[in-house]
Amino acid sequence: MAKHSPAPFRGLGTSPARDTGQSRVKAVLGPTNTGKTHLAIERLCAHSSGMMGFPLRLLAREVYEKVVAIKGPEQVALITGEERIEPKNARWLLCTMEAMPVGRDVAFVGLDEIQLCADRERGHIFTDRLLHARGREETMFLGAATMEPLIKALVPGVEIVSRPRFSTLSYAGAKKLSRIPPRSAIVAFSAEQVYAVAEMLRRFRGGAAVVMGALSPETRNRQVALYQAGEVDYLVATDAIGMGLNLDITHVAFAGLSKFDGVRQRRLTPAEMAQIAGRAGRHQRDGTFGTLAGGAHEAEFADEEIYAIEEHRFPPITRLFWREAEPRFDSLATLIADLEAPPERQELMPAPQAIDLAVLKRLSEDPAVTDTLKSPGMLRRFWDVCRLPDFRQQGAETHARFVERLWQELAHGPLASDHAPRAIAQLDNTSGDIDTLQGRIAAIRSWSYICQRRDWVLAQEEMAERARAVEARLSDALHGRLTERFVNRRTAVLMRKLGPDAGLLPVRLDGDTVLVEEEAIGTLAGFRFRVDPTTRLADRKLLLAAAEKHLPALIASRARDLTTRLTEGEDTGLVLESGAILWQGEALVKLSATRRILAPHLAPTPLLDPMPSAERQALIAAVQGWLERRLAPLAPLTRLEAASLEAKAGPELRALLIRLVEAGGMVTRAASGIERLDKAQRERLRHLGVKAGALDIFLPAMLKASAQSAWAALHGRPPVESMPVLIPAPRKGALPFYRLLGPQALRIDRAESLLREAHGRRVAARNRPFMLDPAPALRMGLSTKAYAHLLRLAGFRAIMPRMLGEAVAGPPAPVVWRWQPPRTETAPGPEPVHSGGAFAALHHLMAKQLVTG
Repeated sequence: MAKHSPAPFRGLGTSPARDTGQSRVKAVLGPTNTGKTHLAIERLCAHSSGMMGFPLRLLAREVYEKVVAIKGPEQVALITGEERIEPKNARWLLCTMEAMPVGRDVAFVGLDEIQLCADRERGHIFTDRLLHARGREETMFLGAATMEPLIKALVPGVEIVSRPRFSTLSYAGAKKLSRIPPRSAIVAFSAEQVYAVAEMLRRFRGGAAVVMGALSPETRNRQVALYQAGEVDYLVATDAIGMGLNLDITHVAFAGLSKFDGVRQRRLTPAEMAQIAGRAGRHQRDGTFGTLAGGAHEAEFADEEIYAIEEHRFPPITRLFWREAEPRFDSLATLIADLEAPPERQELMPAPQAIDLAVLKRLSEDPAVTDTLKSPGMLRRFWDVCRLPDFRQQGAETHARFVERLWQELAHGPLASDHAPRAIAQLDNTSGDIDTLQGRIAAIRSWSYICQRRDWVLAQEEMAERARAVEARLSDALHGRLTERFVNRRTAVLMRKLGPDAGLLPVRLDGDTVLVEEEAIGTLAGFRFRVDPTTRLADRKLLLAAAEKHLPALIASRARDLTTRLTEGEDTGLVLESGAILWQGEALVKLSATRRILAPHLAPTPLLDPMPSAERQALIAAVQGWLERRLAPLAPLTRLEAASLEAKAGPELRALLIRLVEAGGMVTRAASGIERLDKAQRERLRHLGVKAGALDIFLPAMLKASAQSAWAALHGRPPVESMPVLIPAPRKGALPFYRLLGPQALRIDRAESLLREAHGRRVAARNRPFMLDPAPALRMGLSTKAYAHLLRLAGFRAIMPRMLGEAVAGPPAPVVWRWQPPRTETAPGPEPVHSGGAFAALHHLMAKQLVTG
C-alpha cells in the first residue's frame, strides 16, 4: 500500500541527528518587502553547506548569482528542470522545488514562498518539501503569515518568526491610465489585456516593459532590466509579477480583479491581491495600489479588501494539497492508485489532478504504451517521462501526444542520435511575431528539460548546451520584438526632457542618425534632414524645431569631415551615377558638358545651399579631386585629347584623335581616315598608344575593366566588371571593343591577333594560296561560323578543293585561302550559311583539330 502518512524526514536525508531533534526548524512568515529571502541567503551562506528551493527558475537563478558572488562559482550549483550547473564539489545548491535533489545531505535547507502548498497545480510538491525537506543543522520556511496554523500543526517544534513590512502600503483609488504616475506597474490577467495597455502606454508615455508568465526567464529578466534601468517608466504584467520579483515600483494598478485559475473565472482572494500589490514600495519607501478607472465594474476593491491589504490581515489557509511523493511501481494500476490516494492527516487534502497524472492516465489506455511497461524499472522511467512539464500550456490531450511520441523511443533506450539535434535545430528560428517566438521558447524549454536527463539523450552535455543557446537566441529576439512593439524611447525622452524651448534640447549626430538625449529623432541623409517616419504627429513639430536649431552646425561639421576624408583619399561612399555625384543617396553636384569631354563642370545642387560658403567651396573642390581620381583610368584618352589640341597634329590626325576620344578609344578602320595620315602622323599615333588593326583603330589601354567602368560611369551606364575575350552577341546594337561575329562577339585585340596570324601566313606564302591553322580560334571558343565571318570581313576568301571522284578514296584536300583587299568594310551582319563550301570545309578542319589536340 502507498504510504499515506508522511514520514517526518523522508526525502532529503534521514540522518539520526535530525530524527533526534538536533535540526532547528524555523518559519519566517510575513507580507512582501520584509527581507525574508535576504535573511535566508545569509543563513545559507553561514553554513558549511546548504540548499534552497524556489517556485520559479528565474528566482533560483537570481539567488544563484548572489551566492556565487559570495562563495565562488566552483562552490555553488544551480539545479532546475531546464538548466543544471553542477560543479563537482558544490556545497551550496539553488533549485526549483521540483528539481531539489532527493537524498542530498546538507547543513541548511530553505524553502521560499511556502504558501504555494495551497496551489492547485503544484501545491503537492511544496507540501512534500514542507513535510520532508530538512537540513542537518537548520531548516527555514519562508512565506505568508496565513501558513502559520498549518505549519504548527504539521511540523512539531517549529519556531515561528513574524516579520513586519519595512514600508507602508496604502490604497490610492482608481486612476485613468493617462494619470498613472511614473515607476508604476499595471497588472492585467490576460495576454490581450497586457498588449492593449502596453500599446496605449507606448502612444502617450513612451512605452512599457512587459512581464508575463509565458515569457522565458531570460526574456522576463531583460524586460525587467529595461524597466529598472529607467528606459521606460511603466511595467505591464500579469500576476506573474507577484512571485518574488523585487522591483523599483511605487504604485501597482490593477486592470482587473479576476482571473481564470485553470478551472473557472474567479475573483482574486485578498491574499492574492496583497501578494501583487505588495510589489509597490521597496525597503523603507512606501508604496500605493489601486485600479484603472474606466474598467469593468469588478475592478473595484471592496472596503474589507482594502483593509485586509493595508493591514496585512487575511484568513489563514486551512488545508494543503498533498499527493504521495513515493508511489509504488509494482504495476500501472498500483501507481495510479497511490497517486490518487487520499492523505490521512485532516490538514491535507488530495491534490487536483495535475497535468502529469492526467497524461499518465490518458496513456494508460493505450495498449501500445502499456505493452512496454514490463517491469518496475520501466514503469518508473515512464512516470518520469509523464512528469515532463507542459511548458507550451496546450492542455493534457496535446501534451499527452507529445509525451507518447517521446516514450516510443525512450522505451527502448536513449533518443536516436539525430532526434534531439533535429528538434532543436527546427526551433532555432528567430523570425516571427511575439506569439510565434513565445511558442518556440515554450517548445525549446521542453527540450532543455529533456536534455538534462543523461539517460534520455546521447551527448547530454552538448545537447543541453545547444538547447540553452537556442533559448537564449529566441529570448533575445522576443525581447527585441517586445521592445520594438511596446517601447518608443524617443517619446519617453521628450516627455522627460522637453522644456519650454525645443531648441534647448541637446542634439548630436551619430553617423547618419540625429539624436536628442541619445534617442533617434531622424536621419541626416547626405545633407538632408528627415524626421523619423514613425514619429507621432504631436512630436513632429517639436523634433523639427529642435533639429532646425542645430542643423547648420551639424551640416557644416559634416561637410568639413567629408572634405577632410576626400582630401586624404578615404573611401567615403561617393557614387558617380546618371550625370551626378551622390553621397548617402543624395546628389551633391551635377555634371554638365564642356568642350572637353573628359573634364565636365561640377554644378552644386540646392542641397548644398544651407551650407556656409567656405565649407561649400572646399567640399566642391574635394569632390572635383575625387572625380579626377575616379576617372584616372581614362588617362590614355586624356592624352589623346591633349594631343588633338596640339597645332602640329594636323587636321587629319586631329580628326582621328577626336573621333577616338568621343567613341571611348575605338573606331572602325574604314571610318577612321587613317590612310590619309603621313608617316610622321602614324608614328605620333603609335607613340600615343593607339593600335591600327586590320579592322579597327583602338586604344589597348581602354580594354581594362577599370577603364571601361570609368567610361561607363561618366556616361551614366552600369559599371563593367570584366572584359572577357568572348561573349554572346547582344540582341541589339554593338558593344565597344568587341567585333560582332554572328551569335558571338570577340574582343577586338584577340580578333586582330587572329587576323595578324592569317596575314603572316599570307606573307609567308608570297601571295599564293595558303592554309590556316584553326587552333588559336578554337582555343578562344570561336565557332566555325564566327571564325569564317571574321576572315571574310578582313578580305580572306576560301578556295574549295576539288571533290574526289566516286571511285577515288582518301582524305579530302585541305581548304586554302586567298586574300583580296576589301574595297569597303562589310557590314557586321550575319553571313549566309551554305551546306557545302568553305564553311563546311572549315568546320571539318576545326572539328579535326579539336579531336587531335
